[in-house]
This record gives sequence, C-alpha cells and structure tokens, in this order.
Amino acid sequence: MNLEPIEPDRSLELYIADRENSVTQATIYSHRSRLGHFIRWCDDEGITNLNELSGRQLHEFRIWRRMEGDLSPATEKTQMDTLRVFIKWLESIDGVEQDLHTKVLSPNLTGDDNIRDEMLGSERADRILNYLEKYEYASRPHIVLTLMWHTMMRVGEIHALDCADYDPAKQSLEVVHRPGTGTTLKNQGKGERFVALSDHVCELLDDWLEHTRPSVTDEHGREPLIATSQGRAHTTTLRGDCYRFTRPCVVTGECPHGREIEQCEATAYDGASGCPSVESPHALRRGGITHALQEGWPMKAVGDRANVSETVLSMHYDSRSEVEKMEQRRDYLDDF
Repeated sequence: MNLEPIEPDRSLELYIADRENSVTQATIYSHRSRLGHFIRWCDDEGITNLNELSGRQLHEFRIWRRMEGDLSPATEKTQMDTLRVFIKWLESIDGVEQDLHTKVLSPNLTGDDNIRDEMLGSERADRILNYLEKYEYASRPHIVLTLMWHTMMRVGEIHALDCADYDPAKQSLEVVHRPGTGTTLKNQGKGERFVALSDHVCELLDDWLEHTRPSVTDEHGREPLIATSQGRAHTTTLRGDCYRFTRPCVVTGECPHGREIEQCEATAYDGASGCPSVESPHALRRGGITHALQEGWPMKAVGDRANVSETVLSMHYDSRSEVEKMEQRRDYLDDF
C-alpha cells in the first residue's frame, strides 16, 4: 500500500472539513478539542508525517494523555474513542497503515467508572458569579454563566432561547424545540418546559434586555435572548464565555499552575480552553444540579428543571457523598 505523506496539523483540518456537513457543530468542537491534544503530542514527539504512526506510539500517547490530563477512566475512554474514529478516517485517505485504528485502546468502563466527574463547586461558582456581578454586570458572559448555573440548562437550550421566551411577570423562561427555524433541543419535544427564575436572575435579565443586549434578529427573524452584534450567539460563543471566566487567574489574579500570567497563551481571548483549570458548560450544569440537591431540593424537582430522568440524575449528576445523603434524609425522621 502506498501512503501519501501528511502532517498532523493538516490531517486534523481535513478531518474537520470532511465531518462538518455530517455532524453537529457541538461534535465538531468536541472532536477538534480532543484531537488537539494528539496533535500537540505529535509536535512534542517530533512526528511530522503520520504515515509512520505505529500502535506503540498510539499507546504511548494514551499513557501521556492520561498522566498529563489526570483523566478519569470515562474521560480517557471518550478521548481515545475519538482518536480511533480519526485514525480510521486517516486510513480512508491513505494517511496511515490500514487497520491501525484497531490498535487504539481505551478503557472498558464498569460501575462508577462511567460517571462523569467534571463539576464546578458552589464556592468557586459564587466567586465567579460575584466577579461578573461586580466587573461585567449584565454582560453576555454574566447572563450565560448565570443561566448555566441557576437554570441547569444545556448549552443548546440557552442558545435556543428567544426574548419572547422570557416572561418577567411569571418570572420564568420557556424552553421550546423549534427545528423549523434553526434551534433544536437535545431531547426534542420532551425537552420543552418552563423554568422558574429567582428575583435576582430576573433583575439581571431585565437589565440585559434594556441596556446591553444588541438589538438584532437571527436569520429566521427571531429575536434571540442571547445575542451578539451578528445575531444569535453560537454555542461555540457560549462555551467560550464559560472557558474565559472559569480561568482562575481572571477572578483571583493568580495562576494555580505556576504559570507567568502575562506570558500564558491561555490568557488570549481565543486561548482560554488551553488553561488546565477551565470548566466546561457541563461542569456548571452539573455543579448547579449538585448544589440544588445539597440544598435539599427533591430529586424529581431537580430532574424536571434540568430535563434529566431521576435514574440518569442519580447515576451521572448527583455528586453528593453518601454521608451528605444520609444527613439530608435525617431531616425526615421527625415526621416518621
């Protein structure tokens, strides 16, 4: 078999271009992010032509990534599974040896290994939101992170909100599946619901709408609640807001990783995801869910608000310790 030389950077760009019309933008973003670690490793190892990639090198990358990222088994599996898809695609364009993808190994998950562990703690969430309240009041990032934490919505749900979905009189947001005009929900019609808001969140939304939100419509003539000067804020923009303001140096002025802040590439506007301590929107959502459970919210109320079944909520989102759960059940003893 005659392989055609291909550089790691070029291979990733070709892969992303090929996938863009067949998967969602969220998938594209995830694959680019996960595979970016592999491209970085290739650069560190001096690998300039993927034709020479071997099964042993793929195993070395797996060990490097596990140690460098301090990955949980679930996260390691996700990253290696994405790499396997990428390597198989490279086989189709004669970039690597045939069947090399079968040598990409990933963990077999059992029991608690399958539980995602990324979560923003309530104390850190308070510090971030207080910083935004003081220095970025009613800005788009302030609105976005507040909604992620307080409403427990998915990024796609926040992206789909229109101004008309906010009812200040009823202090609520309506989440609606609108596939005909460009916004869909993960659970489609089953994801539709009303979400109650606190006085503070309503005040914040009122100020955003009155003073800060760009007066724009999207390509379907709808007025997006979360907008930029170009129209509806893309989910990538919402994730970027999350990454930028969960960097510890933004809130504390210090780097927990010992980096020189002025020289750190992660301080660039579009480089925030390179910070080891940034949190994803999922971490805010999961943190908000756990915080509500810790505050004594019934499981069903949290599940309905976040659009998650109680089974999935218990398995993947409830980060309370067994002792915390016991102490909360103790409150019911007086009525027994």
